[in-house]
Amino acid sequence: MHNNLSKVDISAGHNDRLEETLRSILSPDEIIMNEDDRAFYSTDVYSRGKTPAIVICPNNKDLLAKAVSAISEAGYAIIPRGGGMSYTGGYRPVREDTVTVDLSQLNQIVEVNEEDMYITVEAGVTWKAIYDRLQPLGLRLPFFGTFSGFKATVGGGLSNGALFMGTGRYGTAAEIVQCLEVVLANGTILKTGQTGFKNVTKPFYRTYGPDLTGLFVHDAGSLALKVQATLKMIRTPPVTDFLSFCFPDMSSTAKALSDVARSGAAEEAYVFDPGSTKKNMAATDIVSDIKTLGAVVKGQANWIKGLVEGAKLVVAGRDFLQDGAYSLHIVVSGNGRGSVDTDLETIRSIVLKFGAEEIPNSIPKAVRANPFKPLNGILGPDGDRWAALNAKVAHSDALPLMLETEEVFKEYEDQMKAHGVFMTRLMIAIGQHSFSYEPVFHWFDEWYPVHKKTPEVNHLKTLREPNPNPNASALVEEIRAKVVDLFARWGVASNQIGKTYPYFDSLLSENAEVMSGLKKQLDPTGIMNPGALGFKDSEK
Repeated sequence: MHNNLSKVDISAGHNDRLEETLRSILSPDEIIMNEDDRAFYSTDVYSRGKTPAIVICPNNKDLLAKAVSAISEAGYAIIPRGGGMSYTGGYRPVREDTVTVDLSQLNQIVEVNEEDMYITVEAGVTWKAIYDRLQPLGLRLPFFGTFSGFKATVGGGLSNGALFMGTGRYGTAAEIVQCLEVVLANGTILKTGQTGFKNVTKPFYRTYGPDLTGLFVHDAGSLALKVQATLKMIRTPPVTDFLSFCFPDMSSTAKALSDVARSGAAEEAYVFDPGSTKKNMAATDIVSDIKTLGAVVKGQANWIKGLVEGAKLVVAGRDFLQDGAYSLHIVVSGNGRGSVDTDLETIRSIVLKFGAEEIPNSIPKAVRANPFKPLNGILGPDGDRWAALNAKVAHSDALPLMLETEEVFKEYEDQMKAHGVFMTRLMIAIGQHSFSYEPVFHWFDEWYPVHKKTPEVNHLKTLREPNPNPNASALVEEIRAKVVDLFARWGVASNQIGKTYPYFDSLLSENAEVMSGLKKQLDPTGIMNPGALGFKDSEK
């Protein structure tokens, strides 16, 4: 049971009336009407959609709620946008009568409560901003951000299943959120968790009764706009150490990653395939980045040890991996040197059973020393574009799924070579119970606005924009569609559902009926991010 909408009149007069109403609510600099600027909001990292009729950038959640009410009354679609790093169409408009809500200006850290161990932030706050605020206090989030956390926001992460930093031990963004404030399609502000009760002054707990917070986590912005979140904090572990290993093939690496995950000894555990290792080393300039070396020194409790570790990073350089090797990178942390050493030895004993060779730990050490760098990697080191897919599976399904997916790539091997399309792969341990497999497509094609505005200016000058290459893009789209279908047949979970994965069509009929009922209750006219989660009938 999908939602059905009649198309809104988007004549200039209708747009003018809504614009006038929004100008009575928001300040002039919170409304974008320039066509070129609006075109920027029509694309994500991978694809292009309709150009929204209006873009608003509110900096006050109460005024945003009033604006949402006005937009809803006018019958326009509403799409939330955070840091803009989606590659699954999550914030790509599917209708011209759309108002995109850029939430990046809702960027205040509302409260850091050291006694009750939570932080409350507005939805546009970045993971980097939280990290920077908490680090001097000796605090951090359990899961504390994504590779794109320099720009990626809390609201976007909670909408799209963010994972990486700390995920090996603490899971994803979904596991650290306590309470939310969301704006429903009619402009109502709804509070979840303990803040949804009378006589409550602290957002300290999530599940007193049914988990209403969870309803709005990983919803791709299809049920409401997130405007505020309360997240768990932990004390930063005083001891952190690193391990890296190389393996001869994908199978042994995947088995080792699963066994490390099951042990519970790693705070992070992730795998680069040979291609991604080479590209990451080239793109990030790890060992020559003086800021990274300085952070390595600063990150050690003993400054002399920090100098030694920084020197090791330089000596290791980039040439410590043999060609064709898969590399497993691990972060271990704890409250004492003894417990960390025990975990390190546990991991060594596990991976050596799979034919691993220990190598310099330059990559995880450098990543942790400077975890939120500017997003120059939104383009490859040669100016290539990229877009990923993601499958979260049980450990026992990981290798069979990957092998079947690799057969799809082999089927297209000649065509990919002819059009300059190539693959890299990333694997991540999610807690002790899940395995994330992420094949990444790379190809050369003209850049979208997000590629031109996201990297640092000086870095962008070192790259050359490729010529339009529609044949390569069409091939990538064809292969992606086949892989998405394969993933659905395996019953995988994926982060960044957006408008790419067939979430709704994959549900059991009973569950689909419940989801339709929830959508109808919260968003009766289907205006909240049409197309997300598979509510396709609302695309106009």
